[in-house]
Amino acid sequence: MTITETPRALALVGMPGAGKTLCAHHLQSRGFFQFRFGSIVVNEVVRRGQIINPENERVVREEFRAKEGMAAIALRALPHLKTALASHASIIIDGLYSFSEYKILSPELGASMVVVAITSPRGLRYQRLSERVERPLTAHEAETRDFQEIERLEKGGPIAIADYTLLNNGEPDVLLKSLDELVEKLGLKP
Repeated sequence: MTITETPRALALVGMPGAGKTLCAHHLQSRGFFQFRFGSIVVNEVVRRGQIINPENERVVREEFRAKEGMAAIALRALPHLKTALASHASIIIDGLYSFSEYKILSPELGASMVVVAITSPRGLRYQRLSERVERPLTAHEAETRDFQEIERLEKGGPIAIADYTLLNNGEPDVLLKSLDELVEKLGLKP
């Protein structure tokens, strides 16, 4: 992709445990507005009075997409993102999931968008997922989620078509340094 203008949206994509949320929180701490696509699902689980867990989240994600199409989460996020773009130089999107979301988001946002894939070896991702405080997963749960996200959510598309890829196979500081360098290169401002 040839960047002819400073992008206004940076979408972080990757498999669970790759480091998307770490990157999003880091950029938020630097003053960027960030919106987590998964919050739409979590908020709906809470609204229904259910426990936040991988199964309830999966059910809600799949219901949204069955009723509203594969771009459902992006369509639900658009009002939040457009509002943020009205008052921020650029925004961070944590967790663009499906290829349908990718295809609809940039033209609907009315802003240039760059997609950054955060990648990490599967075994390391599974280890991180088992150790995280919020919503930890066993290796079996992590693999099941991987397969569901690839097969049912078109998750591979945005990762494959990413404009940039950052490898997260070491210490968090190394990933965040690479991210800061990319943000600087792209000229992104909060």
